[in-house]
Amino acid sequence: MSDLQAAAKKAVGEHVASMISSGMTLGIGTGSTAAKAVEALGRRIQQEGLQVQGVATSFAAERLARQHGVSLTTLDESPDLDLAFDGADEVDPYFTLIKGRGAAQTREKIVAARAKQFVVLVDESKMVDELGHRMPLPVEVVPMAVTPVMHVLRSLGAAPEIRMGMKKDGPVVSDQGMWVVDAMFDGITNPDHVNDVLLKTPGVVDHGLFIGMATQVLVGGADGGVQVLDKPRV
Repeated sequence: MSDLQAAAKKAVGEHVASMISSGMTLGIGTGSTAAKAVEALGRRIQQEGLQVQGVATSFAAERLARQHGVSLTTLDESPDLDLAFDGADEVDPYFTLIKGRGAAQTREKIVAARAKQFVVLVDESKMVDELGHRMPLPVEVVPMAVTPVMHVLRSLGAAPEIRMGMKKDGPVVSDQGMWVVDAMFDGITNPDHVNDVLLKTPGVVDHGLFIGMATQVLVGGADGGVQVLDKPRV
């Protein structure tokens, strides 16, 4: 990560932390950008006595939240969230997202769907005209269904690959015990169609297309400034 990206991540993390007030129940995202928000939230809890609780989207996010003094709950106990925050790999002009480089997209989507506000935290490089040109679409798959699912992805025009562990032998395993297939498209021209096909494919748990979920995008600049984008009217 460059110093400029680090400054942008810190800026959006601090901005979303400033949007949070006592009594809120939060969705806590996974990844390096969401981590900056958790750090900033922890400082407010320590310095101001802010009273919040959160639902974590991964084991890693849960550990980080506890480290910074954020009380945790579950969707069983708190099914309705005031605000969820998370990063994204790509954001198009309609606020459709690709997420899942941290292999947490399924839990991230469950949590985001329960939030009144879903605030996405990115730097300028994540804003794109069309999804899928630079980042693959992560698809979480039951291991026995990997080959059939990859056939379906090829029929959609993607080049799929099983995501392999960097410091372990074998595939990456999600928090649900599933495998992740990264599908590289030459642009996703019809996200709704890809979404429908994948969700009807047996063996697909979920995927990293987030359609119609983000309510606001915070874009961090290299100068530490934050551009606040509200959901566009379609």
